[in-house]
Amino acid sequence: MTHPVPKPLASRQPSAPLTGALRVPGDKSISHRALMFGALAVGETRITGLLEGEDVLRTAAAMRALGAEVVRVADGQWRVAGRGVGGLEEPADVLDMGNSGTAARLLAGILASHPFVSIMTGDASLRKRPMKRVTEPLSACGARFVTRAGGRLPMAIQGARDALPLDYVLPVASAQVKSAVLLCGLNAPGLTRVTEKEATRDHSENMLRHFGAEVDVQIEGAGRIVTLRGQPELRAADVVVPGDPSSAAFPIVAALLVPGSKLRIEGVGLNPLRTGLFASLREMGADLAVENQRLEGGEPVGDIIASYTALRAIDVPYDRAPSMIDEYPVLAVAASFASGVTRMRGLGELRVKESDRLAATAALLLANGAQVEIDGDDLIVHGSGRAPVGGGLVVTHMDHRLAMSALVLGLATEQPVRVDDASFIDTSFPGFVDLLNGASGGEAVALHSPWD
Repeated sequence: MTHPVPKPLASRQPSAPLTGALRVPGDKSISHRALMFGALAVGETRITGLLEGEDVLRTAAAMRALGAEVVRVADGQWRVAGRGVGGLEEPADVLDMGNSGTAARLLAGILASHPFVSIMTGDASLRKRPMKRVTEPLSACGARFVTRAGGRLPMAIQGARDALPLDYVLPVASAQVKSAVLLCGLNAPGLTRVTEKEATRDHSENMLRHFGAEVDVQIEGAGRIVTLRGQPELRAADVVVPGDPSSAAFPIVAALLVPGSKLRIEGVGLNPLRTGLFASLREMGADLAVENQRLEGGEPVGDIIASYTALRAIDVPYDRAPSMIDEYPVLAVAASFASGVTRMRGLGELRVKESDRLAATAALLLANGAQVEIDGDDLIVHGSGRAPVGGGLVVTHMDHRLAMSALVLGLATEQPVRVDDASFIDTSFPGFVDLLNGASGGEAVALHSPWD
């Protein structure tokens, strides 16, 4: 497996404010699930607005390798002819999930309850990420997993011949683990139950219902008990994928930081279990408005208008982490411009993302003149109420969200910000650089060379 050719980029203050209306790519979490559930349903599912980044394309290829008919009809429009629950076939080759931990962990749940052997791998970054958090609960269904040391990919899976239903209490908040257990339970008789102490994103539950599964959710304190009745006949159901709120985070924060800016981001998913960043930014005083709210495919959607704002520091509680776990790097960038000390609590989960995002986010800011520290699992950013100086080189560790956060930072710092490699941005946000340059009326983001 070859490493993509590195793509060093730099960003600088644009010559004009960020303005206009734009759309961000489709929600990555929903895109993965639409392809997987479509492959497990009977009939033809039509998907509109699918994110066509590398991560999701890996899921499409995997479902095709497992026997589903997966066809791209036009930009963002796909057709999936499913095989039914339990109807997937043994793949002829290794399933390469690229950089996507979501795809790998959810697919492990599907494969655990299919009675054949499969092998899964990924790129250098994904092969460093732990899979024990899914293989341990999934083993209780009767599946067997063989991994490298530390529970890492490549991984061989011998699916259960007669899968058992699962009853699992999540030790840490993780929508990926919850979804893997539920996907495994689809092909097991009886009731599969997942108990989570903190509510995590519920796209799997919403989509299971959308495709006709029987799902019960009981609120228990800050958490939930999710119960799925196994072996349903999932029925093909069309899916409209909303704009990804995790992707919308980057132009939103850019608009808040670049003086005079005002951006409308259209058709963004507003699932309350995904909007922790928006709540945090509002607490910081951000000028954020939501218009044209509606429901699409069981998910709330709306247009977000973000306008330049002088931000103030806040204390972000640990229980908000599940609703914004991917947005902490760009929130930290915003915090470096705010007045006062921002403390983001309980970010241990960031240590097992595409990189150790907690350490890498701190390094990103330190390289560009911001004052930041890590205290246990807390990230503390000391803002001065003005832009950091910038001028640093950010090591991205093959992490797309770090690269995008650094490029947003450079739009408002005194000196340009450079990233060593932005080739992985297309895994989740194809067209990101063009979008920023279009909103700024010029080349705010370009190769290193103009400013080296």
